[in-house]
Amino acid sequence: MIPEIVVGIDVSKNELACSLCDRTQRPLAQRTFPNTAEGVAQIARWARPEAAWVLEPTGRYSLQAVAHGRAAGRTVLLAPPREAKQFLRSLNVRAKTDTIDSAGLALFALSRPLRPYPLRTEVHEEIAQLVKTRKSLSKALATMSQQCRSMPYSKSVLEPAMAAIRAQMRQADVRLGQLVRTSPELSSARQLARIHGVGPVTAAAVASCLSARDFTHPDQFVAFIGLDVRVVQSGGSSSNRGLTKHGDAELRRLLYCCAQSSLRSRGSPFVMQYEREREKGLSTTAALCAVARKMARVCWAIHARKVAYDPERVYHRPPRSDVAEVVAQSDEQANVGA
Repeated sequence: MIPEIVVGIDVSKNELACSLCDRTQRPLAQRTFPNTAEGVAQIARWARPEAAWVLEPTGRYSLQAVAHGRAAGRTVLLAPPREAKQFLRSLNVRAKTDTIDSAGLALFALSRPLRPYPLRTEVHEEIAQLVKTRKSLSKALATMSQQCRSMPYSKSVLEPAMAAIRAQMRQADVRLGQLVRTSPELSSARQLARIHGVGPVTAAAVASCLSARDFTHPDQFVAFIGLDVRVVQSGGSSSNRGLTKHGDAELRRLLYCCAQSSLRSRGSPFVMQYEREREKGLSTTAALCAVARKMARVCWAIHARKVAYDPERVYHRPPRSDVAEVVAQSDEQANVGA
């Protein structure tokens, strides 16, 4: 549902630029507040109580505004960064300031329905930070490894640093394992780690994402991590233009790496799909993306249905549950009545 009046909030480290807009698409008021608890309280007093707040995700800088806004009884909406940026560009604004961006966010929220801003629990936030930190350590380790080969005289200096990074990565892995064992919302991670090619880090990250967001269909999860295919159709021509690459880029990268690993795993059911995709003429990358997409669907099924991983059922449609049969029957009756 599209709100009648919106406060667009452009978040920076120290300030919150705000624009109050309604359906007339003209700013009713604009003001900048400090990005502090008192500043957010001032926004709640300044803006109308019925006005929805809309923000882009900017890490920890936006969390305070979201938390305090909800505590004050305000509706807080999430503006997807890529779509919001494209919308602002379509306005053909000649300048770019925080105030202009806040007005653009408000107009964006008035143009289409937006989802509520999701807030992670402490467990989900810790998982996300550990995965992000581990990625940074892995990139640093890869860079140093390349430097060891290209600069042999620096090897004696780089090797101790590489050993320290490996120790830090092991420490992060230990903490991830502790969270998986002690957090009920991450219980599916143990089954996810049994999937051919999926390791404990990816299992924890995927379980955290699936438990934090209520995906009712595997396509929603695939689209969230940007593994869905962009289809372009015009007239009599139709083509696929690669992945949309929306949403969580790190989960997309992890599942792609899992797809690569699954091809080297003994007994992996994903090898045959990869070979079929290659026989269709797809490139190696496109075939791996297809495998990663299938792995994402398998992860969703294991988490949503709370079942064990069975490689023999990966490419077989599961039996319909009693609940699904009841829903299907009610749908059929509704269609007959219509």
